Amino acid sequence: MTRTSYPKSKIRILLLENISSAAVAELRADGYADIREIKGALSEAELCEAVKGVHLAGIRSKTQITKRVLDSADKLLAIGCFCIGVNQVDLGAATKKGVAVFNAPYSNTRSVAELIIGLCVMLIRKIVDKNAAAHAGIWLKEASGSFELRGKTLGIIGYGNIGSQVSNMAEAMGMHVLCYDIATKLPHGNAKQIRELKDLLKASDIVTLHVPSDATTRNMINAETLKSMKKGSILINHSRGDVVDLDAVAKALKTGRLAGAAIDVFPEEPEKNGDAFATVLQGLPNVILTPHIGGSTEEAQANIGLDVTSKLIKYLDFGTSEGSHTVPAVSLSPQAGTHRILHIHKNIPGVLGQINSRLSKSNINIAGQYLKTNDEIGYVILDVDSKLSQEAFEILKGIKGTIRARMVY
Repeated sequence: MTRTSYPKSKIRILLLENISSAAVAELRADGYADIREIKGALSEAELCEAVKGVHLAGIRSKTQITKRVLDSADKLLAIGCFCIGVNQVDLGAATKKGVAVFNAPYSNTRSVAELIIGLCVMLIRKIVDKNAAAHAGIWLKEASGSFELRGKTLGIIGYGNIGSQVSNMAEAMGMHVLCYDIATKLPHGNAKQIRELKDLLKASDIVTLHVPSDATTRNMINAETLKSMKKGSILINHSRGDVVDLDAVAKALKTGRLAGAAIDVFPEEPEKNGDAFATVLQGLPNVILTPHIGGSTEEAQANIGLDVTSKLIKYLDFGTSEGSHTVPAVSLSPQAGTHRILHIHKNIPGVLGQINSRLSKSNINIAGQYLKTNDEIGYVILDVDSKLSQEAFEILKGIKGTIRARMVY
C-alpha cells in the first residue's frame, strides 16, 4: 500500500518511563524511526515543552497528561498508556481534542495475581519478621502466629481481570474465596459474591483490593471499615494508592487489629528511581512495602509493550480506534483503489449529512464509511476514490465542527 500522506519517517514519537524495548522494536519494525526515549517521568512544565511537535506519546503510570499538557501538544494524535490504567490522563480534555488514548488492561494480570498469592504466604507465615531477624543475626525459629493458607478465607474487593485470576489461584491453594464488586459477577470456581463490603471484611482472613480509583473507591478502607475486619487479619493493596487510608492502617497494625499488610501503591509516589520515599508504614512489623511493582515483570512489560504498540500502529496506519478510551471505537477493512481519510468532529447534528452531501456535489464516490460517536465527539473513517482524495480531504477539513482530519494513506 503506497502512502500518500504524512510519511512515517516524519512521525515524532516520545516515550517516557522506560517503555519496554519490545515496544520500541515493534515501532521501528513498522517504519517509525523518530523515537525519543526518556527514562523517567517529567514534570508538567517539562512535559509541556517535550510534547511540542510530537505525534504519539507513550507513558506509564507516573506521567500526568493534564489539560495544560494537551493544550501544548500541537500535533498529538494518540497516547499509549503502557500499563493497565488511564487515570493519569485527563480523558475529558483528550476526548475534546480528538486524541486517542490506549492502554493494556489485561497484559500484566498474571504477574499481579502471582505476586498477591506470594504475599499471602509471606504475610500469614510472618516471613518478613523472620527474615529481618535473620539478617540481624537473630535465630527466630517459632511457629506461633504462623499459619497455612489452606482453609483460610480470602476476600477480594474488585472482581475484574486481576481479582478473578487471584480467585482461581487462591482456590488452587485450598482457600475459600469471597468477592465484592459493585457489579454482579459470575464468580469463578467455588468463589461467592458478597453483597455488602462489611460482610466480606468480617469473614475474611486476608483482604486484597483490585479496584480503580474513583469517587466510589477513594479511602474505601479507612478507620471505620477497618473495624469490620477480623482481629489479626491481613490487608493487601496493589490497586491504587488513594483507596486505602494508610494512617488508619498504621494504627490498626499497632493495635493488633491487623496482623500484617502489603502495600505497593501510595497516595504520593516518587517520580523516579532513587528519589526519597516516606510512609507511615515504614518500620512496622510484618509489613511488605514495594515501589509500585505489582505488574513489573519482564514478561508483563513485554506483553504490555506489544499490546499498546499494536493498537497505536493500527490507529496511525489505518485509523482503527478499537480499545481507545476517548475516540469512539471504529474499524473498517481497507478498500482497493481508495485513499483513507479520518475525520474527528464535535458530536453535533448533521455532520455526516454535510460530509456526504458535499462529497456528492463534487462527484466523489465513497467506497467505505463508518461513523461512531460518544457524548463529546464523532469519528468517521472514509475510503474515497484515490484520484479525488486530496479534494475530499480539503472538503472534510471545512466541515462545521471539525476537530481534526487526517489522510492515512
